Amino acid sequence: MELLDVVDENGCPTGRAVDRETAHREGIRHRTAHVWLMREGRNGVEVLLQKRSANKDSYPGCYDISSAGHIPAGVDFLPSALRELREELGLTAKPEELIYCGQRRFSFSTEFHGKPFVDRQVSNVYCIWRDVEPENLVLQESEVESVRWMNLEECKAAVRESRIPNCIFLEELDMLPNEN
Repeated sequence: MELLDVVDENGCPTGRAVDRETAHREGIRHRTAHVWLMREGRNGVEVLLQKRSANKDSYPGCYDISSAGHIPAGVDFLPSALRELREELGLTAKPEELIYCGQRRFSFSTEFHGKPFVDRQVSNVYCIWRDVEPENLVLQESEVESVRWMNLEECKAAVRESRIPNCIFLEELDMLPNEN
């Protein structure tokens, strides 16, 4: 059972913890860490998109953040961001390589597999500049089906115009730097 800290609007733990299923069923605020891999491509800055596994409980088969995950109870944003990079993509990074892009707070409700899904997150958003080819990554099959590089501006347009199946927030893409 994955326990998550219940947090205030700034992402500070309140001293309570709940399991992930309860957090999403009841809309309890919790934390996530988001990491965007970026590189200078031939036609400008590119971001690495992960395609979520078809087995995911939410947004299966959709393009998403390079690496992201819930923060376990008692753990902070940065260690979780580094762990998710290692687990989902097989990338090891040092804390100083992650560039803090900002914090997002959001809430939304939907339904997955006939059950209510209420997501209230406080997310720290990071980026890391890494020019790595997809075939050199070690993907966590239970989480990630595939990855692909996409020009940042093209990605923003694709998300805005719903041209690719995704669960990416345009607001988050706008937080990313346009150059290294």
